[in-house]
Amino acid sequence: MPQIHTPLTDLLKIDAPILSAPMAFASTGVLASAVTKAGAFGFMGAGFFSSAELKEDFALMRKNLNIAPDQPVPIGIGFIGWILDMTESSPDPRLHAILEEKPVAIWLAFGVDLGKYVAQIQAFDAKREHKTVIFVIVNSVEEALRAANEWKVDVIVAQGIEAGGHGGSEAPPLFTLLQAILSALPNGPLVVAAGGVSTGKQIAALLTMGAAGVVLGTRFLFTDECIYNPAMKEVIVKAGNNATIRTLAFDEVGKTNYWPPKHNGRAIVNDIIKDVQEGLDLEQRLQRFEQSAAAKEQSRLIIWAGVGVGLTDKITPAGDVVRDLIKETSDSLKLASKLVSL
Repeated sequence: MPQIHTPLTDLLKIDAPILSAPMAFASTGVLASAVTKAGAFGFMGAGFFSSAELKEDFALMRKNLNIAPDQPVPIGIGFIGWILDMTESSPDPRLHAILEEKPVAIWLAFGVDLGKYVAQIQAFDAKREHKTVIFVIVNSVEEALRAANEWKVDVIVAQGIEAGGHGGSEAPPLFTLLQAILSALPNGPLVVAAGGVSTGKQIAALLTMGAAGVVLGTRFLFTDECIYNPAMKEVIVKAGNNATIRTLAFDEVGKTNYWPPKHNGRAIVNDIIKDVQEGLDLEQRLQRFEQSAAAKEQSRLIIWAGVGVGLTDKITPAGDVVRDLIKETSDSLKLASKLVSL
């Protein structure tokens, strides 16, 4: 298998600068370890899992990757800021419990004060040899400057408006955002690109722009290891290139509307959106949503996905996805080099 070298591959000790996104309700330790095992780097989403449940995932990942109990686990775990705000003041705080498991990386996203969690990770690591690689997701140059200069994070995730799941409602498209952040931070932390990326050709394009790595979320929904149920996977396999929309309507009926200002989520358009277009109030939309769920209908499933959902039409093992992406990225980079004559 070809190797693709960037500063990120050196930092994470991986074969190619490809990362699977930490998707709550979609990616667990099974998916993350499968991605890492294939030569990329896997993240899992902490979501609402308890510290005990997350520790069980770490035990499984250690087994899958043959990692000794006292060694760092070569995966990352993603925490949502507003959920941390709830759990860290509860009887089951999770951040320190997970740091004890020695994940190679932690990814922080979507909070009004992520800096305090960056500081907690750095303080925890100051007392030991293992240093956690800290990723923070941003949707603007201003956020990137704060993450780099105030928080001193290791990796900035530039997330464009194309991304599935949640992100900034006013974020620029990825190609614009990435260029702007790289220009603003020429000597800053590593920057990885996220949002609407599903193919090796797209990865190659972003690497040539200067990204140290590329994050794919939606592409890994189309895997055996993704915990989307069969009905949800059937929907994404049939989805086209205009299948998604950004809105808070899905969070309103799903009762997860705790996102910071100027944030919303991208998901597959379905009858949840039709209910909004009909002018129904929230109580009426909730009633329809709950009735649909009770009847196990597919018409109002909440299926987070990015704009690249229409570029894939089959479910395969995550390891195969990684290997195919690495090969296509490598082939595209080699082809691009032929465009230049010296």
